[in-house]
Amino acid sequence: MTHDEVEILYVEDDARDVELTLAALRLGRIANRIQVASDGAKALDFLFCRGTYAGRQFLAPKLVLLDMKLPKVDGLEVLHAIREDERTKLVPVVVLTSSNEQKDIVESYKLHVNSYILKPVDFDQFQQVVKQVGLYWMVVNQTPLPESSSAPQKTQEAAGS
Repeated sequence: MTHDEVEILYVEDDARDVELTLAALRLGRIANRIQVASDGAKALDFLFCRGTYAGRQFLAPKLVLLDMKLPKVDGLEVLHAIREDERTKLVPVVVLTSSNEQKDIVESYKLHVNSYILKPVDFDQFQQVVKQVGLYWMVVNQTPLPESSSAPQKTQEAAGS
């Protein structure tokens, strides 16, 4: 796998949650190309091809799974950066977190998060939730092609001339 071909960027600092999530996604055969970032700064470096990833050709992931409580750069800042950049603003972002703080939920939706999911404490429920999230966002949901977000839109008047 090259770093250019990532289907899911998973931003999580808890190694146990990473292990459980990757196992659930692989068991469900949902995604083969998953990049894990253990903090918000690494996630932004990966997404925007800087730092360690400066040589990476930019290619947005199909999905970002994002924890809220991260070292260096928190989840809200990562989400804000994703939504501010033309290349990534349409990438689906699902917050998968243990934070039930209303301010995090409200701010996430203000920043156009696609979904905010609390991590179940129970192992089996956690795996089931991850599997369902993966199936929905990677198989069922339709997203625009990468070129669609930057292509100028023709107005009906211009198209008819």
